[in-house]
Amino acid sequence: MSSVFTKLTLGVALATAVVACNQNKTADKATATVAPAAGSTAAKSEIVYINQDTLLTKYNYVKDMTARLETKGKAAQADLQSRGQAFQREVAEYQKNAATMAADARATTEKHLQSKQQELQAYQQNTGAQVQQDQGAEQVKLYEKIADYVKQYAKDKGYKLVLTYQKGNANMLYGDPSLDVTADVLKGLNDAYAKDKK
Repeated sequence: MSSVFTKLTLGVALATAVVACNQNKTADKATATVAPAAGSTAAKSEIVYINQDTLLTKYNYVKDMTARLETKGKAAQADLQSRGQAFQREVAEYQKNAATMAADARATTEKHLQSKQQELQAYQQNTGAQVQQDQGAEQVKLYEKIADYVKQYAKDKGYKLVLTYQKGNANMLYGDPSLDVTADVLKGLNDAYAKDKK
């Protein structure tokens, strides 16, 4: 529900969206760039990268996904808070009247309150599990959207490998700006998402 979750979600999605097209090619051709022939211009790179930080802030699906999860999370939190306050009112009412209650009435009320507390705890656990399940479902959808798009994008463009770059991530310290296809991928993802929303 937080931006940290979104970053982790997209990180997993993009990190696993590495695309290897034309796998039957020989190993000697699977290099980052193809050496240019004498007198020719440099050949196109077969490895490119996407800036993950940019996708996190500019991919409209991520924005909508985050909003959906936050809305569900806030609703669950408000519901739990309301139930907790109602329980606390019952406890306060019991504490106010306990001194004047008969022993059997006190025992019955305490048993009732203990049962309600257990129900509230179970409800809280179930709600937490549901929120996690919703997050997992959204993560799967995000992965599928990005992986499917990037796979087709790489195939169409002739790329053999698509990497991700994120500031502070030691897996990729630097990528030449000429290999950065973030803007192109982002435009394609947002265009496809806009069509899906219609």
